[in-house]
Amino acid sequence: MDLIILADFSVLRPDPGLIVWTGIVFLLVYFLLGRFAFRPIQNALKDREQTIQDALDEARKAREEMSSLQSKNKELMAQTQEERAKILQEAKEAKNSIISEAREQAREEAGKIISAARQEIDNQKRAAIEQIRAEVGSMALQVAGKVIRKELEGDQAQQQYARQLVDEINLNA
Repeated sequence: MDLIILADFSVLRPDPGLIVWTGIVFLLVYFLLGRFAFRPIQNALKDREQTIQDALDEARKAREEMSSLQSKNKELMAQTQEERAKILQEAKEAKNSIISEAREQAREEAGKIISAARQEIDNQKRAAIEQIRAEVGSMALQVAGKVIRKELEGDQAQQQYARQLVDEINLNA
């Protein structure tokens, strides 16, 4: 009999009982799927969507922060370049100042050395002139003494006068 029922079955002409049972099974499966599958899937999709949106927001924030950091980095680089140029300029000015001070000190020292050398030359010149004068004077005295001795040999008064002069010279010296 089962075979007869199956042989009489046609998909194009369904039986009203089959439609009812199929509807009931469909509604039951739909209800169970909706309760235990669709809601968790829908919640998982919402969570996934929220996670993706959060990730996109974080990426946008990170992009904005990177842009801000890049602009700050450019500003810092510009400030660093300015400070570097300023430091180099100050170092150059300090170098020039030190060089000019060293040159000025060298000029002053050279002037002092030249002045001291001139003074020493003048002192030695005076000493040499005094020595020459002393020697010339001594030589003149020797010559005069010899000349006077020759002249005084004969005259007693002249000899006595010469002795008196010698005694006075010895007393002054």
